[in-house]
Amino acid sequence: MPTSTPAPVPAPGRSEIEIRGLHKSFGDHEVLRGIDLDVATGEVVCVIGPSGSGKSTLLRCVNLLEEPTRGQVFVGGTEVTDLDVDIDAVRRRIGMVFQQFNLFPHVTVVENLTLPQRRVLGRAKAHAARVARENLARVGLAEKADAYPAQLSGGQQQRVAIARALAMGPAVMLFDEPTSALDPELVGDVLAVMRMLAAEGMTMMVVTHEMSFAREVADRVVFMDEGRIVEEGPAARVVGDPRHERTRHFLNRILDPAAAEQPGPEKSL
Repeated sequence: MPTSTPAPVPAPGRSEIEIRGLHKSFGDHEVLRGIDLDVATGEVVCVIGPSGSGKSTLLRCVNLLEEPTRGQVFVGGTEVTDLDVDIDAVRRRIGMVFQQFNLFPHVTVVENLTLPQRRVLGRAKAHAARVARENLARVGLAEKADAYPAQLSGGQQQRVAIARALAMGPAVMLFDEPTSALDPELVGDVLAVMRMLAAEGMTMMVVTHEMSFAREVADRVVFMDEGRIVEEGPAARVVGDPRHERTRHFLNRILDPAAAEQPGPEKSL
């Protein structure tokens, strides 16, 4: 197992992520309209929904990359939205993987993993390098440690980005559509790494359009539309037998793309 500083354990009975009455507006446009959501320690929650429904904004509010208009967010029992919070300390327990890989192109893969450890965690060079190589092996890229990002496929770059986040020893991993920028044949390797993390008990909140992953790996699926949670529940039930008409319409269009050519029902919440 990779060598890393263990993340603090939340108090007994407390969820790893707690979201209460969360609102977010950009000017006059209200993107989040009162979100309440818990993610338990070790739970995998997939957030699905149409483009513009607020999924990515919700994820970015968890580590304050977007500042909520009102409401509260707690991570590991610490209120992220408290004006006096040490946000850097909170972010040390959160790993974030974006749609784009955000790797430094001018340094090697292993250096992409060691630089954040040394600058943020203050690790010695040798320690950081050891953790970096262990996590590259964990995502199946040990042999790419000395390559440069431009020498890797998109799927390999995304796995490096996951390894970089893991090297920081997070308690929570947030994934913002991590496969959306990849060619279809590269998606499987990235999802395999995420399946591995889920099997290891990593707390994960995943914004995704990969319905097979959501059905097979998630403990719970949350369907969002127009800034609200429309439906949530066990993955097999929400994806396989949704109760809300809006959820059914969305999933029909995702699972049967040909249906997108047919007129659908009006949105209802």
